[in-house]
Amino acid sequence: MILVYVEVSGDAVSEVSLETVTFARGLSAAGGGVPIDAVLVGPAPSGATAELASYGVRTVHHADGEDLERFSGAATAAAVVAARQAAGSVVVMAGGTNRGNEVMARVATRLDVAMAANVVSFGGLSPFVVTRQVVGGAALEEMRLSQRPAVFTVAGHAVEPTPAPEPGAGTLQPLDVELTPGDLAVRVVSVERTDDADAGSLKSARIVVGAGRGAGGPDGFGDVLELAELLGGSLGVSRVVTSLGWRPHHEQVGQTGSRISPEVYIPCGISGAIQHWAGCASSKVILAINTDPEAPMMTKATYAVVGDMHEVVPAINEEIRRRRG
Repeated sequence: MILVYVEVSGDAVSEVSLETVTFARGLSAAGGGVPIDAVLVGPAPSGATAELASYGVRTVHHADGEDLERFSGAATAAAVVAARQAAGSVVVMAGGTNRGNEVMARVATRLDVAMAANVVSFGGLSPFVVTRQVVGGAALEEMRLSQRPAVFTVAGHAVEPTPAPEPGAGTLQPLDVELTPGDLAVRVVSVERTDDADAGSLKSARIVVGAGRGAGGPDGFGDVLELAELLGGSLGVSRVVTSLGWRPHHEQVGQTGSRISPEVYIPCGISGAIQHWAGCASSKVILAINTDPEAPMMTKATYAVVGDMHEVVPAINEEIRRRRG
């Protein structure tokens, strides 16, 4: 049995959780078709059960109540452990978000087993070996999970979220959870929107246009912003840009900013220091634009254009507009 902790975003299951369920289906197939269950904690969208069923989930264990209305890492972990006991799961997994990593770390502690974070693939089942991102995504590591249940998180965009060929039953099962005062000692008490809330669109963007010191100043982002708009993407910047106050922090990509996994990343005037690379290494295609052909970002990119971003990007924008008439 495989159990997936599912997060919601607005009125739907989050994309990362759907990716995780898709990953679970591959693991299920390798294990001979073992069932996949999900656990939802707190208020859930009305269509969540049907959506998860379309991805192959058999049973959705739902823990709800006044104490679970606001997120608490400890309380959520208690609910996941209760669902694991009810389902008899030998694998417990979640998406590799900040919340998913926290909850799985707490689950692993409660069950006294190891935990692997940011898994991108798995190898043999006996022993169970996973490959995961380490050093901020700059390297891959194989890790053996010999204890049961195997507890891990799946890196964002490690797989493409796809509905199952045959939907699951999608049975909704209420889940009773016994919480202690300690489980509720630390929890969210209120949520206020700030400019940083826009970081969510950067993390989920399929196309990201990046800009670094090469922008030249706070007025040097017009062309890259236009390119991002033309491509339906988001703008991401390097740490030096936010440190200089040229752009807001929620646009920062890197070890101390957002970690992105777009289909296409176009870093312009970004040298590619290890801290920035840690935030963009999961990009599927990188098209780098820089005057220095030996810059780390240029040597690691899928494609590289040697030139001034203030000349290259306007030319790209003009060509896109021309082709679109």
